[in-house]
Amino acid sequence: MKGFSALLLATCCTAIMAQARAADLPTSIGKGEGDLNVVAWEGYADDAWVKPFEQQSGCKVHRKYVGSSDEMVALTRMGGGKGFDVVSASGDAALRLIFGKNVQPVNMSLIPAYADLMPELKEPSFNTVKGVHYGVSYEWGPNVLMWNTKTITTAPTSWSVIYDKAHTGVITVPDNPIQIADAALYLSHTKPELGITDPYELTQPQMDAVVALLKEQRPLVKKYWALASDEVDLFKSGDAQVGAAWPYQANTLRAANVPVQDTIPTEGATGWADTWMISTHAEHPNCAYLWINHVMTPKVQAQQALSFGETPANTKACAEMDTMQPGSCKQYHADASAAYFSTIKFWKTPVKQCGNGQNNCLDYAAWQRAWQQVKQ
Repeated sequence: MKGFSALLLATCCTAIMAQARAADLPTSIGKGEGDLNVVAWEGYADDAWVKPFEQQSGCKVHRKYVGSSDEMVALTRMGGGKGFDVVSASGDAALRLIFGKNVQPVNMSLIPAYADLMPELKEPSFNTVKGVHYGVSYEWGPNVLMWNTKTITTAPTSWSVIYDKAHTGVITVPDNPIQIADAALYLSHTKPELGITDPYELTQPQMDAVVALLKEQRPLVKKYWALASDEVDLFKSGDAQVGAAWPYQANTLRAANVPVQDTIPTEGATGWADTWMISTHAEHPNCAYLWINHVMTPKVQAQQALSFGETPANTKACAEMDTMQPGSCKQYHADASAAYFSTIKFWKTPVKQCGNGQNNCLDYAAWQRAWQQVKQ
């Protein structure tokens, strides 16, 4: 996949907006077509809510899991985008799918749960462009630091632990260009002279500093993980003892009695906010809308949140979470204020236009090249 320059973004945006306004959005949801092809993060289509959906809708769910947003974008574009109906895109993939015309506008009047979304996720910039909705915000959460408490007995409080030679050969981090943002966030605190104010808006000198840090980290890494299950296996076998993770891995490992703990370090964290989007060429659009409505119900939102270790977008899921697991609503910040939400640096697609009005930031294509340099 290629990153989009500012000019290309503007050009595509104009064309897409014109098409979206003229689009004949569905005004009702018909009978399911019998099948639903889902591209999703691992753990996002669990039998606990897939089976009831299949029984209620008559739509048989066919799942394909991915380990990175790059893989997600590539998979949804295969065969001209005709091989999937819905995708659970994160912020660093959603805009690429929108500007690539891979996903279609969604009629929010057909999604009753939309009225109950937290305000920050009703029209976020990563899935809503000039007032046109290209998906429904689903779940969100931080990227966390995870470690084995038997081998690392003093709980780390800084991301510095994953750059520390003392842990050579037992570190693992995601195999994903967006991981650059994690290093950039760390450097924004440890080297303020670099002037990094947004970990997704990096100039060439700032990127050079980030790449230098990641190249120093490279010999320390046991393995870059692609799927969440890869990291789970690394910690189960003892090959990894500390690394960057999602709450899902930590929950899975603790359920398997692997002694791990996780935290958001003092430097803060990046994070994701995922969106269910419908393919431009969806062969089963009714099943797609039925699926989105199903997974946006408070019960499924709560099930998903507790299974993965994340936070639901539907505010009514909070009570459901506490019914299933007392205290979990507060634990996962489902009742958090807007201030908490604003402390997480959520994934977004890097573009040349910087937030300060300059056009000297590096786009996603440059991030991909930089990540390959790190891994050489």
